[in-house]
Amino acid sequence: MDEMLLLTRILLVGFICALLVSSGLTCGPGRGIGKRRHPKKLTPLAYKQFIPNVAEKTLGASGRYEGKITRNSERFKELTPNYNPDIIFKDEENTGADRLMTQRCKDKLNALAISVMNQWPGVKLRVTEGWDEDGHHSEESLHYEGRAVDITTSDRDRSKYGMLARLAVEAGFDWVYYESKAHIHCSVKAENSVAAKSGGCFPGSATVHLEQGGTKLVKDLSPGDRVLAADAEGRLLYSDFLTFLDREDGSHKLFYVIETRQPRARLLLTAAHLLFVAPQHNQSQEGTPSSQALFASRVRPGQRVYVLGEGGQQLLPASVHSVSLREEASGAYAPLTAQGTILINRVLASCYAVIEEHSWAHWAFAPFRLLQGMLAALCPSGGGGPGGAPAAPGIHWYSRLLYRIGSWVLDSDSLHPLGMVVQSS
Repeated sequence: MDEMLLLTRILLVGFICALLVSSGLTCGPGRGIGKRRHPKKLTPLAYKQFIPNVAEKTLGASGRYEGKITRNSERFKELTPNYNPDIIFKDEENTGADRLMTQRCKDKLNALAISVMNQWPGVKLRVTEGWDEDGHHSEESLHYEGRAVDITTSDRDRSKYGMLARLAVEAGFDWVYYESKAHIHCSVKAENSVAAKSGGCFPGSATVHLEQGGTKLVKDLSPGDRVLAADAEGRLLYSDFLTFLDREDGSHKLFYVIETRQPRARLLLTAAHLLFVAPQHNQSQEGTPSSQALFASRVRPGQRVYVLGEGGQQLLPASVHSVSLREEASGAYAPLTAQGTILINRVLASCYAVIEEHSWAHWAFAPFRLLQGMLAALCPSGGGGPGGAPAAPGIHWYSRLLYRIGSWVLDSDSLHPLGMVVQSS
């Protein structure tokens, strides 16, 4: 059986590569994954512009402040010195404090240093402020945690600073701000923060509707279950549960809480998960033919999501009454169905996350669904084969594979910054 699983994985990877190559050979004006990518044109940031366009210490940017780090604190070991010769550190205090930063900040800064030298030969990156141990910044500044740096170019040519900010965005900083005519401010998420590892999931306390009647906790799903979902036209149907794309039993996660009143519903999901939203101009009361899949972090009060009606026979657009954040320790689960959609707590959601294109994600999982179905037919007692729930908690290997391919094929801004945990290099 192990040999068959290995062979299936090899065939699956080969099938994906073949699909990517064949799509890359197609031509035409369509917006496709296989479309040839041209060098990206970089646009300088405007003065006072910040990316992403949210407050620095929010989930969609660098996350919350976690407390000041001093030389005598236990967390001081989280800081690491940066001795990169391609970076000039002002270090006006002569203490080496500006060289101290978290590993994530160091990685992004080193990547930016290379970009600066490539953009302007003979010019280096210059850091004017790093970790602050003297209280020179505003209260709860991320400089106090070694998660922020203020930067310029070595020639201090202010005409370059807009492009420098853009290069910082491309280097992977979680928040970049053209803060002053004299410098660019950049910051990153905490190494072990809830925000940095939110993934794309639902809490274990969420429920689904079963074909045989009743409901079931999402954490208790197993291959063979058929759960309520919807097709592209918004028609309700029951779809096979295939596997968990991510499963983290008992973990702490920060969830977005989406609440509606008419019909009343309450859904918790992580920032990078996709939720179907009805267009505001569409007054239709049934179906989802014109719906748009949005990241949960982008859903706002007044938008309409699809909720199961009281009779349980149709989906109704329901206005979002409130959006809030809540931390739970009931685990995090990302169920995959054959249909690619699922009703969680009576709200229609996508099974996918990370990329804000439900149809692309569903297309990318076509080889997985096909071969999982073939293996299930050949080995009906195999427990779902490669599509079965993974033996150990964590992200499914196929999801990791697609994430690596997506990181290579797509622009970095096409992927949600909180979509998947990746190791620093």
